[in-house]
Amino acid sequence: MLMAHPSMLRKLVARYEELSAPGADADPKVKRQREDTAYTLCVSTGTRDIRDALRVAGHTLAAAGEPVAVSTTTASL
Repeated sequence: MLMAHPSMLRKLVARYEELSAPGADADPKVKRQREDTAYTLCVSTGTRDIRDALRVAGHTLAAAGEPVAVSTTTASL
């Protein structure tokens, strides 16, 4: 399976976390951007669920030595 480069995964995870901030759902544009980012993370990690995508991204980043704090508590769609 083709896997996204760790630096791209790091950026996607950071973007998803940013868009998942408390109160972000109040803006429909932000909600849509979060959904798009979640979709991209899922495709990039070969998963179908954002929680799984964040988990796989975290493992991939750790294996590559990339620092990232992956939080599954903000995984909502």
